[in-house]
Amino acid sequence: MTRLNLLLLMVVIASALVLIRSAYDSRRLFAEIHRAEVEALRLEGDYKRLEAERQAQATSLRVERTAREKLAMRTVTPAVTMYVVDPAATPTAPGAAR
Repeated sequence: MTRLNLLLLMVVIASALVLIRSAYDSRRLFAEIHRAEVEALRLEGDYKRLEAERQAQATSLRVERTAREKLAMRTVTPAVTMYVVDPAATPTAPGAAR
């Protein structure tokens, strides 16, 4: 009878240790999930901020101002248009010698 009681006591202790370990793992995983959710919220906020900055930088007025100021570009008009003709691509008159 004593051996049966010792065996049952050992089984109860082992079961208690498994239960404690399971509860510890559960708390640890819950904390990791919470940290991941907080990180996801932070990253989502960063994404929204960067998206708003990208949209602000890509406005047509800003692009045009940057082109004028930094690249010294100007609007095309017929007065400043220069036409270039490729002599190799011009058709020759019929009967003309090559």
